[in-house]
Amino acid sequence: MKGKRRQHGADFKARVALAALKGDKTINEVAAHYEVHPTMVTAWKQQALAALPQLFSRRSARDAASTEELQANLYEQIGRLKVELEWLKKKLAPGT
Repeated sequence: MKGKRRQHGADFKARVALAALKGDKTINEVAAHYEVHPTMVTAWKQQALAALPQLFSRRSARDAASTEELQANLYEQIGRLKVELEWLKKKLAPGT
């Protein structure tokens, strides 16, 4: 056995996938150049192709901004309701 498996970072995977997407070399040539298995090159290429439409989607950026705004408003409302609840508990506590 060789030992531990190599773990590749996202930037390395992106470089390999980009080289595979260019198409000027075969998958086997790209794999030999980067010293990885051709199956990995193919998998990283497919992941890159699947993620590309999301990269250029404006909708996801808008959704993220609106989600953050909604979340901030909800946290603000929760805070106000907690303060109000504590005030009511003090006001309506028996024996005071």
